[in-house]
Amino acid sequence: MTVVTVPSTKRNFRRLDEDFLIIYKTYVRPHLEYCIQVWSPHLATDVLCLEKIQRAATKIVPGLKKLEYGDQLKRLGLTTLESQRKRGDLIDTYKILTGKENIESNKFFELSDNARNLRGHSKKISVKRSRLNVRKFFFSQRVVPQWNSLPETVVIAPSMNTFKNRLDKALDRYGQLKLCFSAQSHQPTSTSTSNSTNPKHNAAKMDEDW
Repeated sequence: MTVVTVPSTKRNFRRLDEDFLIIYKTYVRPHLEYCIQVWSPHLATDVLCLEKIQRAATKIVPGLKKLEYGDQLKRLGLTTLESQRKRGDLIDTYKILTGKENIESNKFFELSDNARNLRGHSKKISVKRSRLNVRKFFFSQRVVPQWNSLPETVVIAPSMNTFKNRLDKALDRYGQLKLCFSAQSHQPTSTSTSNSTNPKHNAAKMDEDW
């Protein structure tokens, strides 16, 4: 369905340079993000399969076809679909833990008893072992390393809008942390231990700076 939507969008809308974001977010991206909390791809083949659709969509914008994918996203004010899914997971986690969703948080998460004695924020979630991938990559499991890597000022945000703003600022400032998020699923991990390329170091530095 989504594969068909991209070329049909190009045929039926002429002013793609001005109206692309409205058209894309209305007719294309909802298909790519449907039920992502229930099913979020973790295999590289599935992740790339979805990302190819957004790549195809950004190429139909006049003047962007010859640019690299990352440059296209910057010009359009978009992020990769994978980053968008991870951001959505963190937002849903914040809603559940703060009671902004009508869901009992203990059905999904268990706060760590010794969170205050660990490096990081005071709302760390306990990491549970998973034998099968179907459990390992379920929402309440896959989001734990991402959530635990956030700085204190983000997780204690008093409102939803404040949380989103602080989260976006943190991710923009420490883009390397996004690699830490992906490492649990399909991205290859680096053997380098230098501070400039170590996600754990950047996560700790983020907490100190904030």
